[in-house]
Parts: sequence; structure tokens; C-alpha cells
Amino acid sequence: MAPPLVGSMAADRHSVAERSAVPRHVAIIMDGNGRWAKARFLPRVAGHSRGVESVRAVIEASIAHGVEYLTLFAFSSENWARPAEEVSVLMRLFMSSLQKEIDSLIRNGVRLRVVGQIDTFEPKLRELIRSAQERTAVHGNAGTRLHLTICASYSGRWDIVQAASRSAQAYRDTEVLPNEASFAQHLALSFAPDPDLLIRTSGEQRISNFLLWQLAYAEIYFTEALWPDFGAEAFSRALSWYAGRERRFGRTSEQVQDPGGAPC
Repeated sequence: MAPPLVGSMAADRHSVAERSAVPRHVAIIMDGNGRWAKARFLPRVAGHSRGVESVRAVIEASIAHGVEYLTLFAFSSENWARPAEEVSVLMRLFMSSLQKEIDSLIRNGVRLRVVGQIDTFEPKLRELIRSAQERTAVHGNAGTRLHLTICASYSGRWDIVQAASRSAQAYRDTEVLPNEASFAQHLALSFAPDPDLLIRTSGEQRISNFLLWQLAYAEIYFTEALWPDFGAEAFSRALSWYAGRERRFGRTSEQVQDPGGAPC
């Protein structure tokens, strides 16, 4: 299914998201790898490696449940400040995962995109990202079962700033004042509807500079589970919690329950 035009997203908020018990777009802050390893007296890299298994499980569960878009926060712009050895390990793990998982993604109809400040990565990783994105791209999205986005070297503030810069350039070229819809076309995830559900693992309760614009109306699910322990069953519990939420988008419960009512 092709992603909607940005201009149609507001309509989606008041139709598809309400009618479906399954979120169309799930975003996840994958947190707790280091604490998982520390609790087992293992090096932090062991937690990151185990976390890859959780990524695989959640991708498979997303397809099984009919989620169309899955966005994972893998590495923030602020993570560059971590110890150099850990950053190096994360980069090597990113490269090996791209190489090992690409064929499986293609077989399962998963289209991969990596968004963020990609130019901060070394050339070999940038080439792997480019190749993986091209190999999973399907013309017209035919056959795509899941749009998987990895946010790497990403921050929500960077995303808004770069979108503002591009929007300003568009204004200089056209002299047409921007609005929310036109501005959103310049965001890093312009190809996707806004997330319906944000999941954060490890018990932390903040969004950590992730998708600041796009999460405006997301339901937010916090879980104590550390990311390496978060699998298909935990993902299903998050979706069940979401199914019990009432998506109002500024309206009253009565208006949501009576689709014929006028919006407030």
C-alpha cells in the first residue's frame, strides 16, 4: 500500500486511525541494552547484539499484525558523545546487521529506509545504507508489506531545523507561504503518516528528542522491559493497550462515538 500524500494525513487521523484497532504506524525508542548487559555482568556490546534479535522479532510481529510502518530509533545525534569504543561497536553492529538481514527483509516484503544525518557515517557504512535501501525499494511499493525506517544519527530538533531550511528555500522559490502540510513534506519521514503509537522500553518516560513534530498525537506506551527482552509477545501487549485507547484528536468522546457530529 502506497504511503498517503502529506495533505491527506489530517483526514487519515480522523478515519483510519479511529476505525482500526491496529496502529498503522508504530515508532519505538529501543532502550535498555546497556542495563540488560550490566545486570548479567556482560559487556555493553552483548546487550546491543541481543537487541538485534528483538528488532528481528518486532519486524516479524509487525508484519503478522498488519502494521504498515515501523520506525526504530537506533542511534541519536547525542549518542555520538558516548565512549568511542561503544560508538565503534555500534557502527560495526549496524554494518553487520545490514549485511546479514537484507535478504530476509527482501523475502518478507520489507522496504528499508535510514533517515538522519547520514553524512556523519564513514563511507563504507553510507554505501551499505544506500545499497540496502535500493535493494528493498519496490517500484510503486507493490508487494511492500512493511515500511521499516531506522533513525540513525537522528534528532527531532535537527529534523525540524532542516525542514525549516528547506521550507524557507521553497518559499523563496515560489513565494507561497508554508503551512503544516507543506512544511511536513520536508521532514525526514515525509513518506509516512504520523506515528499512531510510540513505544519506549526500559522504564524511561521521555521521548528523548525523537520525532518531535510527528509524535504530536501519538499514543505513548511505556514498559519496564529492557529492549533485549522485548519480543513478539511484549509487542502484542503494546498493541492490545493501543486498541483500548480512544483516538479523539481534540474532539470529545461523544463526537468520536457519533461520526456524524461536528468537530469542536
